[in-house]
Amino acid sequence: MFFASTHAETDEELLLQFIKENPLGMLITGIESSAQDFLQCTHVPFVLDPPKTEENPSSNPQLRAHIAKQNPQAKTMLELTNGAPPNILPLERDVLVVFNGRHDHYVTPKFYTETKPDTGKVVPTWNYSAVQIYGKLSLYYDSRTPEAGAFLWKQMHDLSEQCERRIMGFTGGDRPQPWKVADAPERYIELMQRNVVGIRIEITKIEGKYKMSQEMRPGDRNGVVRGFAAMGGETGQAISALVQERGELIDKKKALKSASIEQNKNDIASLYRFYRR
Repeated sequence: MFFASTHAETDEELLLQFIKENPLGMLITGIESSAQDFLQCTHVPFVLDPPKTEENPSSNPQLRAHIAKQNPQAKTMLELTNGAPPNILPLERDVLVVFNGRHDHYVTPKFYTETKPDTGKVVPTWNYSAVQIYGKLSLYYDSRTPEAGAFLWKQMHDLSEQCERRIMGFTGGDRPQPWKVADAPERYIELMQRNVVGIRIEITKIEGKYKMSQEMRPGDRNGVVRGFAAMGGETGQAISALVQERGELIDKKKALKSASIEQNKNDIASLYRFYRR
């Protein structure tokens, strides 16, 4: 992914929060296989474990998920077990997971109300946000073993809790009660666990970007804000707000940089006058 400095987000806490708010990721692997394609991709919801917690004592954040054993990507990874004792398989190569923001949209040049009428030198683009991680994947592939079985049970439980409570808002009280794994027959869950593989990814690198018209002139950005607001609907309102927010952030960074440069100039001038005495 290309990360222009204007669009890049480097705050790890914000990037991890982005993943929590957009847990459906694209798991991408490149593995030599005798029967499957080298490149594989699966859309899968993830649970994020922050570092240095009871769930994740590692100093790096971790992702957890599970996919069906019938998935070609899972079959490719299972080839690597090569008859080894069934438990946990760490992959040698890094994997890539990409998370997309909830809202993205085409941007018409007609929104650029400063430059278009002035020079006409404008072209369309697409506004979006995304986070990508690289990491080391461990595969839990036999639920009959204690360690893999415990991992899969906890993974299914935590993912259900995350989706029922955070996404659906089923928190009890004046809201519906959340569905729980225990609501399903135990034997049924056991069969489900036998037909999936568990995935744990230790994040070694995380990057993110908000491409929200920050690079445009203030008048053009304001045109984009107004244009999306006028579209109405959830996406129009959300992107309008993001363009406004990200534009203000970039303006603030530019102002701080300018102030810092001016301060350095003043400091140098003061030193020059001091040594000229």
